[in-house]
Amino acid sequence: MGSGTAPDNAAQRRVEEILGEVTGSGAELGVQVAAWLDGELVVDAWAGAADEAGGRPMGPDTLVPAWSTGKGVAAALVAVLVDRGVLAYGEPVARYWPEFGAAGKERVTLGQVLSHSAGLPQLPADVTPERLLDLPATAAWLAGQAPLWEPGSAVGYHAWTFGVLVAEILRRATGRGCDELLREELAGPLGIADDLLFHAPERLQSRVAVCDDGGWAARLEAIPAGAPFLVAAPRAVFPVAGLANRADFRRTPLPANGVLTARALSRLYAALAGGGEPAGVRLLSAPTLREATTGRVSGVDRTLGIPWTMGYGFLVGDGTTPVRPAGGFGHSGSGGSTAFADPAHRFSFALVKNRMTTGSLDARLAGEVRTALGIADR
Repeated sequence: MGSGTAPDNAAQRRVEEILGEVTGSGAELGVQVAAWLDGELVVDAWAGAADEAGGRPMGPDTLVPAWSTGKGVAAALVAVLVDRGVLAYGEPVARYWPEFGAAGKERVTLGQVLSHSAGLPQLPADVTPERLLDLPATAAWLAGQAPLWEPGSAVGYHAWTFGVLVAEILRRATGRGCDELLREELAGPLGIADDLLFHAPERLQSRVAVCDDGGWAARLEAIPAGAPFLVAAPRAVFPVAGLANRADFRRTPLPANGVLTARALSRLYAALAGGGEPAGVRLLSAPTLREATTGRVSGVDRTLGIPWTMGYGFLVGDGTTPVRPAGGFGHSGSGGSTAFADPAHRFSFALVKNRMTTGSLDARLAGEVRTALGIADR
């Protein structure tokens, strides 16, 4: 659980204590936690198993399938390309992808896609994992669909289609795949190219954790027929451990998801929070960061039925929990992974884990870390 080079402070010690508790009891399998404050790594802890059956321990370099936590990574990548003038949030998607401008989508913008307000959360009702992961075919299908609501008028979580749409827009606008762009434009400059990924290439497969169910699947199975969530994520493609462990899923670069480490996530958000950038590296200008992280659509989400505010790919914090600090931004993923930036304190936090549960370990640990660091007031 950590090493001799781990930070030595109250926050680190408290996290190590809690990780020992939750992995020792079996509530969790393997967990990583990392946090930065004012340009310094202040928490770097891990515990438990990456592969229980294989006897492989969780380590700081274990790549963990973190589901929609990767959407925040995609949002950061798009923001970098906006900052460089390659993309623009207000431009119609059809500018980059002409076939998309059909069925009433001529004026749907990149920003509406990123803010989950484009009205395109739907997948075919009879979708299978194989069909979903055929990204060109899924993108072509979406290009022919009409929005389910007036674009820009409401937020409705695009659980899978966010990744399909972003991947295709990036490919059309740059001629490069999202994985190549992530490595070259974002993760590489931060020195985390092999630790912040949308998928794991063959050479890194041995580092990927095996996912395990801790009650998450039962929660999804209890969703009643006809619920809006099933339009966005039909039962055959529920985000559950069995899907995460499939070889084809692990090898598909889909920026609705992430395969990454807590260290890498926290470093990314530290850079966005105003600290932790390597010397000579500037990810974003201040105006672009404000544009990306300002709330664009608020209200009760049409897919999930919960209230929140979305920026351009980031969930904007409202101060209701330690993982949604007021003025902060980030993203969480199915089963309990999360990451966020708190610019008011130049603070970032990331937690990834491979047992998919319905608990709130992320909020508990983020709260404990903030308290130990003396920034629990916001």
